[in-house]
Amino acid sequence: MPKKHSGFTLIELMVLVAIIVILTAIAIPQYQNYVARSQVSEALSLVSGAKMVISEYHDTNGKFPSGTGDSHLALGLADSASITGQYVLSVSVSDDGAGVDVVTMKSNANGAHFAIADKTLKLTPTVSEGTVTWVCTVSSMNPKYAPLSCK
Repeated sequence: MPKKHSGFTLIELMVLVAIIVILTAIAIPQYQNYVARSQVSEALSLVSGAKMVISEYHDTNGKFPSGTGDSHLALGLADSASITGQYVLSVSVSDDGAGVDVVTMKSNANGAHFAIADKTLKLTPTVSEGTVTWVCTVSSMNPKYAPLSCK
């Protein structure tokens, strides 16, 4: 009676391991990019309240806060260190009449992805025919981590 072989050969197992290694090499960087982008999206969510208040301030006063000493106080916003999130260190509003919001991400030690740690996003308002629109630019982070509205 012939001996029945069952199981995998060494070649088949090596091919399987090679496939797993290739898939892992592709998946891990993509996952890390996804994590960084999701952390940056928290920043845009946190700054949305400040954007609304700045727009209302401009509609009421015809200008952005300037020379107030504390634009957050003039706008009725919490101070910049209080507007934080899990990955956002602060949201600050300029007091130079430009109405610029700067969002600073937390350092890597605070759980932020290493690619966005201590980096900033800058949101600049522009006024056209009485309407305030916002332009998002990446100040110091790699643009691939920025949301589509910032590219």
